[in-house]
Amino acid sequence: MTVHGRIPGSSNATLLVTCTLHGRELLAVYKPARGERPLWDFPTGLHRREVAAYELARTLGWDLVPETVERAEGPYGPGSVQRFVAEDGEAHYFTLREQPAWWPTLRMFAAFDVVANNADRKSGHVLLAEGRLWGIDNGLCFHEEPKLRTVVWDFAGEQIDPVLLGDLRRLNRDGLPAPLAELLEPEEQEALLLRAATLARAGELPPPSDRGRWPPYPWPLV
Repeated sequence: MTVHGRIPGSSNATLLVTCTLHGRELLAVYKPARGERPLWDFPTGLHRREVAAYELARTLGWDLVPETVERAEGPYGPGSVQRFVAEDGEAHYFTLREQPAWWPTLRMFAAFDVVANNADRKSGHVLLAEGRLWGIDNGLCFHEEPKLRTVVWDFAGEQIDPVLLGDLRRLNRDGLPAPLAELLEPEEQEALLLRAATLARAGELPPPSDRGRWPPYPWPLV
């Protein structure tokens, strides 16, 4: 893994790297654990939650998160490594929501963030790249307490696609696969399955809640 430099605008160390294996190269984003800024409401090891978000998306069959793995060894120690997606630099949620063609995928994002309990879905965390949408910066997910903070509220109250509901029911029926479960604490695993079951029973996307300790929106919004 060769480090090129830090990606600006990130609160934690976020490094652009090239991964090389057998002569093949892949541009990636490396987030070393030692570069994380401590948070009062999340334990250390946010890089593992980045990996867990990918594993959850893969388990559901919702191809929303670029391929992400945990590396035990790296230039700056253990961390997550995510395939770099070359976005256009202009599109983000607030621009994409104006285009009806993206609404089905954005509804999927809304459902995913509910299940993952995403506490930081900013507009700039939804990227347009490779002719499709990707969700990045998923480190603040999977807390056992309700912490959903997102900008994706435009579809609140709308019915969830029956195919997605089937995916949620399958998750509860089959349980969490080992690659996902081993990244989360037992309480977090139980809370994840409960959120999926509750969303599947409701059958529609929830509205913003003002009952928590914090607003249901991240800051900054973009």
